[in-house]
Amino acid sequence: MHFAAPVGPVLSGTLRALDRALLAGGRRNAWAGVLEDRRRAFDRSEAERALRAVADGAAAPRELPGA
Repeated sequence: MHFAAPVGPVLSGTLRALDRALLAGGRRNAWAGVLEDRRRAFDRSEAERALRAVADGAAAPRELPGA
C-alpha cells in the first residue's frame, strides 16, 4: 500500500502566498475587517458567557447594605 506525502507544508505555503497576494493589491481593509469580525465574535461570546453565568446564579450581584 502506498501512502501519500503529508500536505501540511504545501498547504501552509499556499495559504501564505494567497495571503500575500490578497494583501498586496491594497486589500488591507479586507483583512482589517476580518480581524474586526473576529474581535466582535470574541466579545460577543464573552458577553454571552457572562450573561449565562448571571442567569445561572453563579455571579449574582450583591445588594448594598442598607438598600
